[in-house]
Amino acid sequence: MASTSHIEIINNALKNNVDFIKSILDKETIISAVIKGNAYGHGVLVVVPALEALGINHFSVYSSPEAREVLNVKNKNSTIMIMGFIFKKDFDWIIDNKIEFFVSDLEILNIAVKVAKSLNKKAIIHLDIETGMHRTGLSIKYLKKVIDVINKNKKHLIIKGVTSHFAGAESIANHTKVKKQFTVFKKRIKMLKENGINPKIKHIASSAAAINYPETQLDLIRTGILIYGYWPTRETFIKYVARRKDKSNPLDRTLRWKSQVMLIKDVLEGEFIGYGLSFQAQRKMKIMIIPVGYSDGYSRSLSNNGHVIVNGQNSPVIGNVNMNMTICDITDISNVNIGDDVILIGKQGNNEISFTSFAEMNNSLNYEILARLPENIERTII
Repeated sequence: MASTSHIEIINNALKNNVDFIKSILDKETIISAVIKGNAYGHGVLVVVPALEALGINHFSVYSSPEAREVLNVKNKNSTIMIMGFIFKKDFDWIIDNKIEFFVSDLEILNIAVKVAKSLNKKAIIHLDIETGMHRTGLSIKYLKKVIDVINKNKKHLIIKGVTSHFAGAESIANHTKVKKQFTVFKKRIKMLKENGINPKIKHIASSAAAINYPETQLDLIRTGILIYGYWPTRETFIKYVARRKDKSNPLDRTLRWKSQVMLIKDVLEGEFIGYGLSFQAQRKMKIMIIPVGYSDGYSRSLSNNGHVIVNGQNSPVIGNVNMNMTICDITDISNVNIGDDVILIGKQGNNEISFTSFAEMNNSLNYEILARLPENIERTII
C-alpha cells in the first residue's frame, strides 16, 4: 500500500554514529546492530545494506519472522542473532541457515537439539542468563539442567555466546542493581567454564550500558538507538558529556519524515476548524492540509499540540488530527504552495523537529515513536 509521506535515511548520519560507537569501544569488541521493530522504524531493507557498507556485519533481531526479513537483504558474511521469540516451525529453517539464537528456556534447547539431530547440523546458540531483570533468562535452577543437556549433546550444538540484559542501565537510580547483575553474570560464566562450557562471545551491554558502564562492553555490544542518532535517555547523554571538554552532541539523527501540502484554504474569524469544537479561529486565518493522519503514524495526541515545518518555519497543528489528514496554521508563513515539502520530523532550514521533541509532544518515548512508524511508508537512503 502506497503512503502519502516519505522517510529519508541520511547515510552520512549513520556513518557518523557508527564511527562514534567505534570510538568508545575496544577495537576487538563486536558491534551488533539491533534492528528489531523494522530497524527502529528506519526500515530493515534500507538500513541493513547501509550498515554493511559501513563495516557492520552483525545484526540482532527480536523474532524469527524478523530474521527471515533480514536474511533476504543481508550479505553472506553477516550474522543474524535472534534475541527473543521463535515459532516452533522455524527452528529447521533457523538451524539450516546458521542463524544464531538465544536459549532462555530448557524447552527451547531441547527443541534445538532435536531439530539439529534431524538435520545433522549444529544449532548455534547463546545462553540467556537470568541476572535480575526477571524477564527472559535461565535461572540457576534451569541453567544447571541446560548444562547437563549441552554436555550430553555437544556434537549438535555450538555454544557461541552467553548473554543477559540490564534492567535499567540508562539511569543512575539503578546503579546498584546494574552492578549486582554484572556480578551475577560473571559468576554464571565461571559456572559454565567449571562445567566445560566456554562460550566464545560474552555480551550484556546495550547502548546505555556501553556508555554508562564501559567495563560491561566485553566481546560484543548490542546497540540500537545510538546507531540512529538518539540517546537512550537524556541522563545518558549528560553523563557522557560530563566527562568531556566538548559538550556538543556527537550523534546525528538519521531519519527525516516528510509529506507535502495537499490543500490551502482561508478561514474567517470565529469559524471552527476540523472535527468538533476543539479549535476556533480567533482571527482570519490561512490553513494548509497535509495528507497524513493517525493511520499514518501521526498521533491524535498531537491535536492542537504538535507542529510541522514548511518553508523553514514552524506551522502549528490546529484542530484534531484525522485518520488521513492534519490541518496546520500558515497564517504568518508566506509563499506556501500546494506540493511544498512539509517536515513532520527532521530539519528544514534553521528549524528542526527532533524525535525527542516529537516524542515529548506525543507524550511517548523515542523508542515507541520510532517503532510505530508504519512499514508501508517508503524509505530511501540519501
